[in-house]
Amino acid sequence: MTEATVEVVNELGIHLRAAARIVGLTSQASAQVWIETADASVDGKSLLGITSLLARQGAWVRVRAQGPDEAEIVERVRALIASGFAG
Repeated sequence: MTEATVEVVNELGIHLRAAARIVGLTSQASAQVWIETADASVDGKSLLGITSLLARQGAWVRVRAQGPDEAEIVERVRALIASGFAG
């Protein structure tokens, strides 16, 4: 299992478009992926699940993955969130 914790820096938090970007990455992975806040853990391949976290700017989220490409997908999602969904 690989995991990383990252602060949500985007001023809109993890809103619908941001969550769709995460799902775009995680859906390509073979690994199982979870996105977690202090209050909940959701499937990282679920758009509805990620948006239900209501992760606002300044919140810390944990990205966890288990599977053949776990390290790569955790780093890609961590970098996306850390960039404020830029690019």
